[in-house]
Formats: sequence, structure tokens, C-alpha cells
Amino acid sequence: MKTPNMRDLCAALCCGAAVSMQAFAQPYPSKPIRAILALGGGGEALARLIGQKMSDAMGQPVLIDPQPAATGSIAASTVARAAPDGYTILYAATNSQVYRPILVKNTPYDPVRDFTPIAMLSEAVLVLVASTESGIVSARDLVERARANPGKVFYGTSGVGTTHHLSAELLQSVTGIKLAHVPYKDPAQVAVEVIANRLPVGFAVFGTVYQHHLAGKLRIVAVNNTKRFARIKDIPTLGEGVPGYTPPPGWNGFFGPAKMPQPVVQRLNAEIGKAASAPDLRDKIDALGFIITLGAPEELGVALRESLERTQKIVKAAGIPQE
Repeated sequence: MKTPNMRDLCAALCCGAAVSMQAFAQPYPSKPIRAILALGGGGEALARLIGQKMSDAMGQPVLIDPQPAATGSIAASTVARAAPDGYTILYAATNSQVYRPILVKNTPYDPVRDFTPIAMLSEAVLVLVASTESGIVSARDLVERARANPGKVFYGTSGVGTTHHLSAELLQSVTGIKLAHVPYKDPAQVAVEVIANRLPVGFAVFGTVYQHHLAGKLRIVAVNNTKRFARIKDIPTLGEGVPGYTPPPGWNGFFGPAKMPQPVVQRLNAEIGKAASAPDLRDKIDALGFIITLGAPEELGVALRESLERTQKIVKAAGIPQE
């Protein structure tokens, strides 16, 4: 067997290094991107619309992987542990990135330290709904009913520690009323109970109740956002009916693992922005009940930190214990 000389060894090493550098320098993306979702329902539908547009533009499929269980913490944990190469990203809302880390002691990730903000995407339109038999047609009606019946007016939400629950806690704090909370694991159950008049009121996502509102099965009495929503522009915000009330943080955005390369972050941010701004998606996004609020990675980072700070205050004022 011929022993390789120094020239042969150098040639082999140089060849290997060239191949390695060529692989490293491959344009992004060079393989499918996995988008793990920390939310379901309308959020999943929106992610699929955005993901398809990104796939078409980037030449690689964006694979949508919904994992909404445990308030999205399983999805967030998976992405936090992934390689920071831009091929595993997280689509999440405040439930997993803000509320759970504050309310659950052993949350296995730090929402700031363990993630790279990529892009703010949207704000879900949240609404206060009432049974058509309740006699409640405005936020003021609810406040007056609760003031006359402390602790006896029940309201439904999608669970403890969600945007809906914290909205009700904040409403009680601002007005001094006392409501009775009925949390459900299935967000759609709130509408079922309100339609059946087993609950007088509940908090819900617009997309899950709008058709029921149009059919007269329940009534949307207020929009739980800072501004009115174009599709129901005649319905006031909760803040308009309750002076001093501002809804808790409620946004959706894309994150990656910590220490992602900035060129990859910027490419993803640009592609998400183009997809969400596509004219042919505008009506579909409205119908799902989302307001597009695109922002730079830095803006999402600021929103995250501000949301954590404000939510800490809401939770402390409401006396909600950690699990």
C-alpha cells in the first residue's frame, strides 16, 4: 500500500476544506423550514397562509407543525433547543412567550434568553360576547350587572392565564366588580355555552364567533383590542365602554432559537412581511380575525420585554398564584 506523501495530504485537506466551506456558504434556505406552532385555531390557519406564500417565494417548503398543547410551551421548548440555523422556527403568541413563563414556575425556557425575535406578525381580534337572552348588550351592562350581583355573574374563557382570563381580571381591577370565572380547555366551548345561555358572557376569538353573531345566536358586545375592527366597526372597544381599561398584551410573532445569524433573521423577516402583505390574503386574514402588525426583529424584542413587565403587574394586582 502506498503511503501518502505530504503533497497528497495537503491536497486532500484543501479539498475537504473547500467542500466544507461550499456547504457552509450555501444560500439560505437550502432545505425545508419547519415552523412549529405554539397556537392552534385561527392562528394555525393564518400560519398556513403565510407559510405557503413563503414557500413559493423562497423555493423551499415551510412545513407547518402545530403543537399548541400546554399553552404552547412544548412547541416553544422544542425551538429553544433547536440548532440556530433558521430551519426550525416558532410561531407563537403571548400565551407561551409571556403568560406561561410568568404563571408557571417550572417553564423550561426563558422567553428572552432562549429565543431570537424574527418578526412581529399580527394581533388577534378578541371579543366579549353575550347570550342573546342575557340582556347584556354592552360592556357597561356587564359592569352594572356584576356590580349589582357581586361574584354571581359567570364568564367563560379559554383557560386560566390566557389573554381572555387576564382581560377579565383587568376589567375587575379597573371597575371594582367581582365576576366568576369558568375556564375551558377547548376555546370553542365558550361560544357553545353562551349560545345555550348557560353562560351570560364570555371572551372569545373573533373568528370563532363571528358567524354565530351574524346568525343571531350570540351577540358581540365589545372588541377587546385597542382599536375597533373593520369588519364590525359599529361595535365599540371594551375600553370605550369602560374608561381606564386597556387590554393586556396579545400579539403573535415568529421566533428562532437564541444566537441565530442576523442575515438569516433578516431574510425571514423580509419574507414574512411580504407574505403577510400579499393583496390576495387580505380578505382571508380579516375573516380569520387578525390585524397584521408587521415589525422588525428589534420591535418584537421590545414588545416581548414590555409585555412581560406589564403582565407581571396585572398578575400581581389580580393575585393570580403561580402553578
